[in-house]
Amino acid sequence: MAEGRARAHSDDLVTEEPLEIRLLAGEQRQTVAVTLRTPGQDFELAAGFLYAEGVIRSRDEIRRIAYCTDPGEAQQYNIVNVELRGEGVPDLERLERHFYTTSACGVCGKAGLEQLELRGQRPLEDASRVRAEVLPRLPEKLRQAQGLFERTGGLHAAALFDPGGDLLAVREDVGRHNALDKLIGWALLEGHLPLRERLVLVSGRASYELCQKALAAGAPVLAAISAPSSLAVELARQFNLTLVGFLRESFNVYSAPERILLP
Repeated sequence: MAEGRARAHSDDLVTEEPLEIRLLAGEQRQTVAVTLRTPGQDFELAAGFLYAEGVIRSRDEIRRIAYCTDPGEAQQYNIVNVELRGEGVPDLERLERHFYTTSACGVCGKAGLEQLELRGQRPLEDASRVRAEVLPRLPEKLRQAQGLFERTGGLHAAALFDPGGDLLAVREDVGRHNALDKLIGWALLEGHLPLRERLVLVSGRASYELCQKALAAGAPVLAAISAPSSLAVELARQFNLTLVGFLRESFNVYSAPERILLP
């Protein structure tokens, strides 16, 4: 509808489909998560999710990642099997979340901050620095790298930069948490973890979950184009994560400001 007139035209829409992540080890098989995602980089998504949630601690624990090819399985390319080394799947009862995820809100349920400490998360000691004048340049670099967003306007993105502002990797997805899981999965499978002296930028708001994932990946700085939540700020302060919000021509720093070098 434009200028009071209706006309028909085609439109590119972002794809949203379910993905089931299954763990295989020895004779055991267990579904860990079902998420609504944009197809693409599914193996990275599975690996990043398992790492960020503490199910695995290194890529060496993964023997193989593949789509399910069981005869008669109707959703072969919407099921990813992650085969682990060892005779059994990890004990998932100790994990604090119910592993059903959506593109809208991420993993259902909230973990207490003490749960991260129980999982072995410690405050970040990375002493890297980022010049303040570098940060406002990053959103435009991210936007230019978002090919699918330009076509659909309906995707979130997570990007990895070095301290000088050079773009190292970017991943897109209908879910903001999925985009970051894909980025972390790429880093895990390529041997780039932990993300020391790196900066993660997300296209939307900074939630508790995104901060938790950045911490798990060892990224010292998480920047968001939109606002952080109160729990995200609390988490960032407790674990010495530099959290930047409202990143545009100016920005707010909510925690660990010593990593941002003023002119």
